[in-house]
Amino acid sequence: MAHRFISRAVLAAALAAISTGASAQDAGKEREFDARLFDSPALATPYRDNLSEDEKIAGLSKFWSEVKYNFVYVDKLKSLDWDRLYLEYLPKVRATASTADYYRVLAELCAKLQDGHTNVYPPQQLDDAMSARPLFTTWLVEDRVLLRQVFDPALVAKGFAPGVEIVAVDGEPARAYAGRVLAPTVSASTPQDLDNRIYGLEFLMGSLKEAPPRLTLRDAAGNTFDAAAPRVSWERFVAARGQPEPFELRMLPGNVAYVALNSFRDDSAAEAFLAAFDRIQNASALVIDLRANSGGNSGVGYRVLQTLADKPFQPGKWATRQYLPTYRAWQRPMPDFEKAGEERLPDPAHRFGKPVAVLISGATYSAAEDFAMAFDAMRRGILVGGATGGSTGQPLKVALPGGGIARICTKADTYADGRRWVGKGIAPNVAAAPSVLDVRNGRDTVLEAALAGLSK
Repeated sequence: MAHRFISRAVLAAALAAISTGASAQDAGKEREFDARLFDSPALATPYRDNLSEDEKIAGLSKFWSEVKYNFVYVDKLKSLDWDRLYLEYLPKVRATASTADYYRVLAELCAKLQDGHTNVYPPQQLDDAMSARPLFTTWLVEDRVLLRQVFDPALVAKGFAPGVEIVAVDGEPARAYAGRVLAPTVSASTPQDLDNRIYGLEFLMGSLKEAPPRLTLRDAAGNTFDAAAPRVSWERFVAARGQPEPFELRMLPGNVAYVALNSFRDDSAAEAFLAAFDRIQNASALVIDLRANSGGNSGVGYRVLQTLADKPFQPGKWATRQYLPTYRAWQRPMPDFEKAGEERLPDPAHRFGKPVAVLISGATYSAAEDFAMAFDAMRRGILVGGATGGSTGQPLKVALPGGGIARICTKADTYADGRRWVGKGIAPNVAAAPSVLDVRNGRDTVLEAALAGLSK
């Protein structure tokens, strides 16, 4: 009988593989065990059209608890009396007749925290019931709701066009409709943030199964007409609207480089900026447009700022809560954990030392606001436009019954000297806003103000 001999190397490799497999299995079991404290799958129940009352109460309780111990703006919890609100919302949750209604109630409770980085998101299965919308975008200009972009030729044929005003929705004045239907469930940190979310992101959102809203519209000539605005699925709307490129560059008269940084969700904007730096460097001045940038990773924007710096700069500082149960038992205060932002050095390979203006608006948000705050603190140029949305931080994601999620802001950011801007917005050095007439004439009032400021 032949004998098979196994070399020591093969045997060692086999034993190592077994050991690695066992280690991975043990690590998986450890992660599963640890998850039982905060992320137990027991509460992450599957979607159903109407969750059980127990699931609904458990989800409300989980959200209440996670906010109570993790939401960074503790004074808001005290002023609201978060426990009292929990009791008030128990019967509201019990009265819901569907999962969609349940998530509307949770969103209403969340909105009372008035924080744009603390939100409740319904399960994806409810997109058609809650997130369908017509094929156009809107915005609020001089307290009037205007069409901004129209993506449906059929609507264009009916008179829908940029600058046309929505006067009423199903006979109700547009602003009153927004205040009644949308505002109660929208989480926002400032009035400008609320306006952007309601009129720029969520206006006319609803269910595909509902009758399309009937709009009363007024064109530039003052002619009034009525038309239905059929909703489409969120996927179809996104496909029709498209996504703006993270980076845009064009040259303006006077050899001014115009750069739009539309997103910091990945490194694309910073990489494209550096790739185009030779063109930018030859300009006599630079305009950076953040008006459509809703955020992402702050480090992406800091890479751009490093090309504008001639000395190290500190983006800001941040704080988070510390909960020490024994301190609570001793009735001792629990001071926040605070830390300075990481100092950034000038980019040694890229240096733009000429005049700079940054365009901002209420839609400038989160990581884009971190950019605006650092730029302001550097005193590197002028901020032009309107106050930013006034919200940034690090959200904690929490799974909810039925497949929805919540996120809770755990981090408070300020200027390096401690000045607070969350809940206020970063103010421009040069205030500028479009008028209805400007919009209808195709004028970019804010850009014009920036160019005028750069020429001084």
